Amino acid sequence: MKKWVIDKKLLKQIDFSLFIAVLIVSVFGAMNVYSASRSTSYFIQQFVGIGIGLILAYIILLVDYSLLSSYSTILYWVGIVVLVYTLFFTTAIKGAHSWIQMGHQQFEPAGFFVVVLTLFIAKQINDMDGEVNKPKNLGIILLYTVVPVALILKQPNIGMAIICLCITLGMLFISGINLKVVYGAIISIIPVSLIIWKGNMLKQYQMARITSLFDQSNYQLANSKVGIGSGGLLGKGFLKGTQVAGQYVPENSTDFIFSVVGEEWGIIGAIILLLLYAFILYRILKIGRQSKDFLGRAICVGTFAGLMFWIFWNIGMTIGIVPISGIPLPFMSHGNSFIISNYITIALVLNVGMRKKKINF
Repeated sequence: MKKWVIDKKLLKQIDFSLFIAVLIVSVFGAMNVYSASRSTSYFIQQFVGIGIGLILAYIILLVDYSLLSSYSTILYWVGIVVLVYTLFFTTAIKGAHSWIQMGHQQFEPAGFFVVVLTLFIAKQINDMDGEVNKPKNLGIILLYTVVPVALILKQPNIGMAIICLCITLGMLFISGINLKVVYGAIISIIPVSLIIWKGNMLKQYQMARITSLFDQSNYQLANSKVGIGSGGLLGKGFLKGTQVAGQYVPENSTDFIFSVVGEEWGIIGAIILLLLYAFILYRILKIGRQSKDFLGRAICVGTFAGLMFWIFWNIGMTIGIVPISGIPLPFMSHGNSFIISNYITIALVLNVGMRKKKINF
């Protein structure tokens, strides 16, 4: 029974401020999910997801992150198999092979694979002693990243694929990657993007999402901006959003939940949410800086890079500064598998933080 209890000395090292901030955003998210859907079922489901996420987070905290990383290779290849299965042996939902149907629930493997990739790439770079500028080592890291990215792009899920790239890039950066390589990769995005666009490798709805950045009359985007703009300084009030109630913004409980925040809670509510996210990101970086080893730092920086992109892109697409790409908002958007994967991610960071120094038992 003792093995299921966190030692008091370790418990004192947990960053409770990070945990509480995540919990506040999650509860706020559940409220907005209910407002967007007006569904008690959705509301309950969100809290079920939070509950399961908390249980799994606690289990993860029981095991040293260095020991968890030793299983990352197995988890990586199991994840690849699941992604292949999802791509070729599942029924498309809304045009994408991104979910596995489990009874009445849908499970999105890519969300969990993001966690696995963070742990796996951190372990690989750690085993290389951080020597990522050696061509062989860099090639291995890139190959391990490109394989799942290609599978996720094929689903298609462009947003999640970019998040995987951000995670690896963040860890390569703190490993001292030659910036010429980074600049070359960024420059190469232009011709690759042109090939994908001109080669008709994107589906019609994906092209429409990208062009929505230049065509602000896109139905979903236009109504999202109307909702956010109409909220004013203090918002219309909880459950009083007309754009939300009228269901004028599609996916308003998932990808476009920030529209609900803007309309019902106003600029003040949106700023408070952004400050909470900024605090969460700051605490993740701080834990990374205080980590006792490179593995811990890499996990934290990978998590930071992925979450920062996630938050920026989701909010950016609701106000029309980046293309719409189906990226949910961490700890806010509806979806059990998504919220559970979010909590597992934070649990890894907390795990690093609570073991930042040697504890004598």
